[in-house]
Amino acid sequence: MSPTEAKHKIEKLSAEIEIHNHNYYVLDKPIISDYEFDKLLEELISLETQFPEWQSSNSPSQRVGGQITKEFKSVKHQYAMLSLSNSYSIEDMIDFDRRVKEGLGFGTSGLFQEDISYVCELKFDGLSISLIYENGELKQAITRGDGVQGDDVTINAKTIKSIPLKLNGHYPDKFEIRGEIFMPRPIFESINKEREEIGDSPLANPRNAASGTMKMQDSSLVAKRKLDCFLYYALGNDLPYQSHFENMLAAKSWGFKISEHAKLCKDIDDVIAYINYWDKKRYELPFDIDGIVIKVNDYKEQKNLGFTAKSPRWAIAYKFKAEQVSTELMSIDYQVGRTGAITPVANLKPVLLGGTIVKRASLHNADIIEKLDVRVGDFVFVEKGGEIIPKIIGVDLSKRSQSAQKTEYISLCPECHTPLIRVEGEANHFCPNENQCPPQVVGKMEHFVSRKAMNIDSLGSETIIQLFKAKLIKNIADLYDVKKEQLLTLDRMAEKSANNLLSGIEASKNIPFERVLYAIGIRHVGETTAKKIAKKSKSLDVLMHASKEELLEIEEVGDIIADSIAKFFKQENNKEIISRLKMAGLQFELSEEQLQQATDKLTNHIFVISGVFTKHSRDQYKELIELNGGKHTGSISKKTSYVLAGDNMGPEKLKKAESLGIKIINEDEFLKMIM
Repeated sequence: MSPTEAKHKIEKLSAEIEIHNHNYYVLDKPIISDYEFDKLLEELISLETQFPEWQSSNSPSQRVGGQITKEFKSVKHQYAMLSLSNSYSIEDMIDFDRRVKEGLGFGTSGLFQEDISYVCELKFDGLSISLIYENGELKQAITRGDGVQGDDVTINAKTIKSIPLKLNGHYPDKFEIRGEIFMPRPIFESINKEREEIGDSPLANPRNAASGTMKMQDSSLVAKRKLDCFLYYALGNDLPYQSHFENMLAAKSWGFKISEHAKLCKDIDDVIAYINYWDKKRYELPFDIDGIVIKVNDYKEQKNLGFTAKSPRWAIAYKFKAEQVSTELMSIDYQVGRTGAITPVANLKPVLLGGTIVKRASLHNADIIEKLDVRVGDFVFVEKGGEIIPKIIGVDLSKRSQSAQKTEYISLCPECHTPLIRVEGEANHFCPNENQCPPQVVGKMEHFVSRKAMNIDSLGSETIIQLFKAKLIKNIADLYDVKKEQLLTLDRMAEKSANNLLSGIEASKNIPFERVLYAIGIRHVGETTAKKIAKKSKSLDVLMHASKEELLEIEEVGDIIADSIAKFFKQENNKEIISRLKMAGLQFELSEEQLQQATDKLTNHIFVISGVFTKHSRDQYKELIELNGGKHTGSISKKTSYVLAGDNMGPEKLKKAESLGIKIINEDEFLKMIM
């Protein structure tokens, strides 16, 4: 590979990995398995090793984790929460044991030790948490965040009954203990059953459910989710013992929930036996694990081994490979989403996979079907990695029947029979009949009432479908015309339920403009983009009449989003719906309070933000810049006015700022500018 080819490949891999980091750590919606992600990262590291001239200080290989969320106060960790190196084979484990022994000097300089004691622990699949205790009382709970700083979720952590608020026995005056918050599978299944009964979409998996729950702002809702927490690592200057396993036993006596399955292993053979045992037995547990964590037990040995930039040399994670099974493809269905996107779904002969019975798997789009040459009647290989929706990864051609017919992708919408279209450059086919196609109409209304949009709790999917089938609503504006007497004609709709629904609809009229903008469902305009558009345009009237050039001036708005906005407001049906929503009293402009907070103090100033901050998160500083009329970009140029720098500012940015004479300011100096 030439240096130029390597440069392009590194850039492509970096961008792809960052997308997956965002999906996993911010959105909690991974689209690939952990194994696939690790392979991408390994490829990037290998290329950067071969071509160090193309390695950027902002490369995903240099990162500890993902971006920090904004819902809670950002807190800097006293001890960085580093990630662990991953392994997928017994050979990797033997190599790890060799590196540990070499790192400790055994077998050299006259020193020799036959074996190292390791502690093996289940790798829980949940949300990493750091708990700070002072004088035996819980003082703070902090999420992992990006490894350097995380979110203060103390209020929510206190609702988890397995996290002690006060300790027992003899404990250090101040220490930190880390663990994993998770949702037990029986609780997860119970919640999903309830959600299906009220017409809500089920939670994706226990890991995402636990992570999403800890981000809820209402702690009473967190308490109802019945989360649990295992603790597995203590840090502090006054821990009672000089070994990890003994300190975990001590922590158990203080009141912490320590897994009974942790084991002190005398050598690497003992470790391998532990791994093999749990690779088979993991599905019998009432919670999810995705591997085994192996740690050197002795603290002195840990200290001597030290750390790399990203992970400790004295610990490693053995990740279980995604399980694969072969089963028969019985048929293919085509689902229509709220945007009109068509998703092919494989109906499978039921098969046990990852501890659950799998009956369906995603086929994604026509290109995937063509690439795999999947045919009804084929025996297909199905994989489920990291509790993600099962997917078909291949076909067992040796079992293919000679009569198997090549799959022809549908040309008409399966719901309304409108001819499908496929926009150049997009993977999916679409049904263009967005105003009459039932799944699209219902999907738009389900999106409109969702928690991050209009948040009408009492109006679930099942009720929307009832109203739609009864011809009481045919678009989102109709919701505000529904009468109580109409509701009472529906099945299972008593007076109290009708009153609650109408109250919820009435309360939604106070939802702020940026969420209303997200709720009306302009294609490609997500929650974050809607906020930026609302702050820039300040009202829907301004947005409706904005030119493409004006739209492109808004951060995160490119050609595709600008064209989508223009197309949306050109359609007469959408104009009519907006007009009716205005008459109903929805908020279509920023509130007076929001407008009062806005200033022009930073007008014509362009900022670049770099480093780790203590008073606000990076995203909060971006909002403050926008609120006061400024702009922020990711790279330094001659047009940059200031670099807002925190701790550990990127060396490349520092060098470039100094070479261009760009003024570097700290948090206090920036905050004075907007006072």
